[in-house]
Amino acid sequence: MKPLFSLFITSLIYCFATENQACCQNAPEGRITPGAERINVYLPLIKGKKVGIFANHTSVVGNTHLVDTLRKLGVDIRVIFGPEHGFRGTTPDGVKITDYKDEQTGILVVSLYGNKRRPSPEDIKDVDVLIFDIQDVGTRFYTYISSMQEYLETALENHKPLLLLDRPNPNGFYVDGPVLDKKFKSFVGMQPIPINYGMTMGEYAQMLLGEKWLSEKANAIHAYNISTTPTSDTPFHFMVIKNQNYTHKSKYVLPVKPSPNLPNIQSIYLYPSLCLFEGTALSEGRGTDMQFQVIGHPALPKDLFSFTPNPNEGSKSSKHFGKICYGWHLGGTPEEVLNKTGNQIQLKWLIEAYKLFPNKDSFFLKSNSFNRLAGNDILMQQIKEGKSEDEIRKSWEPQLGEFKLIRKKHLLYKDFE
Repeated sequence: MKPLFSLFITSLIYCFATENQACCQNAPEGRITPGAERINVYLPLIKGKKVGIFANHTSVVGNTHLVDTLRKLGVDIRVIFGPEHGFRGTTPDGVKITDYKDEQTGILVVSLYGNKRRPSPEDIKDVDVLIFDIQDVGTRFYTYISSMQEYLETALENHKPLLLLDRPNPNGFYVDGPVLDKKFKSFVGMQPIPINYGMTMGEYAQMLLGEKWLSEKANAIHAYNISTTPTSDTPFHFMVIKNQNYTHKSKYVLPVKPSPNLPNIQSIYLYPSLCLFEGTALSEGRGTDMQFQVIGHPALPKDLFSFTPNPNEGSKSSKHFGKICYGWHLGGTPEEVLNKTGNQIQLKWLIEAYKLFPNKDSFFLKSNSFNRLAGNDILMQQIKEGKSEDEIRKSWEPQLGEFKLIRKKHLLYKDFE
């Protein structure tokens, strides 16, 4: 027999964290308050239920992990799901993770970045409600939005209600980059969105639902409307707990680094532009304490900025370990970095690196990873042909304009325009 909520014709998205509702206790007036901290809003919806939670080290309420916070409040957490970097966020980029028991809680952690990307029906058969709470950085190739999509599809397909605790997007104040060609769909890009899509996780999930970009089975289940009068007794399929005091003009600085190789807000601001270098022969700073703030290669001119990457906690193996790399240091204060990026994807560093690279045939990696990150095979060709940044940017405009119209329909917060 299906759970009670599935008897309802529509599944409801409750975007009900409005300005006149209570926020978490003792939150300073005007402070941006993530959805997870608004416990008094969503606790009645999960109290007395068996809970499965998708979380990692960024899932904090103040200085305490969400899992620990909810357990102290008597919430029955039966299973934890972990993404890339693991539940505690210490696993280096790209390393596959197996299931294990969390040492601090004794709760089973099911890895969704190993042998599988979504919970199995067996994983959630004894769960009444699912929760998703992870801090994103707002770029297409950062895999947390892909994990969220898989989790959302699983919830809908298995008739499990899903509560998404929204968090601000630190790169949510602009939209830019090439829109993904579905021929290049992968886990670092599953939907036709630009590199920097300017949405929170809650907004992005609403777009997946509204545009029917989910699996055929999930799309068939879902037909939604917005409710502003939820109660703890009202069934739901999907619900967003909004941030308070957040808009798309906000410059939100994360309280916890989102992954081992994004150590600070400067690297987060530069990441949308510099992640493309992962598909090239250049180091993007892994193995240093300036990840995604420096780029370079041993073969570039020796009068450029130099650094030497070596194995560290975030990167056990990467490009050019132990070799002096020459290139560019793009860091600085957050304000200086924002001035360098100019609220858009910057291609000038990629174009200049290609011009100076002595062996053009080995600049782009043979693995095709650059095209997966770019979301097309056009950008690589444009770089090879010597197109200017302005020419390349103009080629993005038609599809970027179409995406912006779609995005506007699903925003939950005041936009930057």
